[in-house]
Amino acid sequence: MRLLHLAVSNFRNIGSLRMEPGERFNLFYGLNGQGKTNLLEAIYLLGSPRSFRTSRLPELIKHGERMSQVQGAVESAGIRNKINIMLETTGRRVDIDGKGVKRASDLHGRLNAVVFSPDDTSMVKMGPEARRRYLDRAVYTGDIGYLYCWHDYHRILKQRNHLLKCSDKTGLDIWTEKLAEAGGEVVERRLSFVAELDNKLRRHYATIADDNETSRISYQPEGVQSTKREPIREELLELFKRHESSDERYGTTTAGPHRDDLTLLLDDRHLKAFGSQGQQKSFVLALKMAEMDNLQEIFGEPPLLLLDDMSSELDVRRNHNLMEFLAARDIQVFVTTTQRSPALLDNDSHRAVFRMEGGNLTFEGK
Repeated sequence: MRLLHLAVSNFRNIGSLRMEPGERFNLFYGLNGQGKTNLLEAIYLLGSPRSFRTSRLPELIKHGERMSQVQGAVESAGIRNKINIMLETTGRRVDIDGKGVKRASDLHGRLNAVVFSPDDTSMVKMGPEARRRYLDRAVYTGDIGYLYCWHDYHRILKQRNHLLKCSDKTGLDIWTEKLAEAGGEVVERRLSFVAELDNKLRRHYATIADDNETSRISYQPEGVQSTKREPIREELLELFKRHESSDERYGTTTAGPHRDDLTLLLDDRHLKAFGSQGQQKSFVLALKMAEMDNLQEIFGEPPLLLLDDMSSELDVRRNHNLMEFLAARDIQVFVTTTQRSPALLDNDSHRAVFRMEGGNLTFEGK
């Protein structure tokens, strides 16, 4: 997959910007707060129904403006498309080759991108919600069906929670059964994805961290032992019934896929409690590499890689290991950093360097 051209207007602090990226490595450097991450966010939006930073559309529109626009020429499986995204406070419109699309599936797979940013690293120390958010986004990128079952589950969850707050509980059993049915599909797809990711994670962690530690990721939903949808549904139904009295007491569904967590382990110890800062960064980056492998298997070609704030995220040794890994693969990479010539790009001739200042982008050569 390749981004061939990008045009952005009124997007966060970017007024107007046009860019033709290099085929391999693209470096955007500048002081903090100049718009480098905003640029990566705009690229990401060309292939995703939502930003990797926020779900609130007004935040994406430049202050004082009514709308924002992101346009891109992309290539996937030898096919070129022009994607145009119009963002307004009330919603967004997407055109592909001049034709409006309404379904997320129409955009899915045209420009896959994997992001590694400081926010991703912080998910290790944050609560389960941050790790669920990461998991849901990662599963959806390769599995469009997951988006629909996830929305279905949360729609039913909202209805059940509304009923739990009412004095009249008529129909609660029906909504509980529906929630177990939708939850069975969510859990099945999550389990399948995490199993694939775990197999790839170990190899990439060893490459990036350059040590013999064993990394693992696991997903063990509460009350679920099965891996197939129908028995999962039965187990979730039993879980919801066990929690029914507490659900009614608190007026909300207190257990289920919407409260599950990911377990991140290093040498069979919890990464959150025992991993150093460097180990945590290496672990999350290895997760991203595993995601890329998974997407390449699904779509037959690697996604874009967006590396945000690399000058603070990895030390020199891990940077070197990462770039050795990327140099051996035909991947288009977009890197933001505060430095003009970081060591991570020194040995690759296929690169383009840009300076970002005050939302303005300047090409400085290769």
